[in-house]
Amino acid sequence: MIRALLPHPLLALGLFASWLVLSGPISAGDVLVALIAALAIPQVMRRLEPDRSGVRSPGAILRLAGYVAVDVVRSNYAVAIIIMGRRRRQRVSGFIHVPLDLRNRYGLAVLAIIVTSTPGTLWVQYDRPSGRLLLHVLDLVEEQDWIDLIKGRYERLLLEIFP
Repeated sequence: MIRALLPHPLLALGLFASWLVLSGPISAGDVLVALIAALAIPQVMRRLEPDRSGVRSPGAILRLAGYVAVDVVRSNYAVAIIIMGRRRRQRVSGFIHVPLDLRNRYGLAVLAIIVTSTPGTLWVQYDRPSGRLLLHVLDLVEEQDWIDLIKGRYERLLLEIFP
């Protein structure tokens, strides 16, 4: 009963006291507004609490970290070559759609960080109902190669890590 009314009692107490301290001379209206804020804001915070997500497979975490480190270095080199104009062929950039099986929000967040921190790629949009990721690639040679890379190298390990 108490936990339902006050899911975060310290937050409620802090809000109540802060409101009264900052309002100056205390009146009955200030106490009432402070009480309403102290009861309402923790209810909003309850909705913002993240889901508990267990992380499994420490070995997969280490393999993923290794892949990401190698890919970031390799991508930095490839992007530097493109920028410096050393590659003679015409560069084609474009957007691709990657169908993802990963639905865990934390796994998707890690995938977004990986993709965006790898030079030459950018996470543009994720469509939750269809599970499709829209990805921008600076040097798009073969779309299926990128899909295989994302799914086989990153998503496979993220599915092991996040239940």
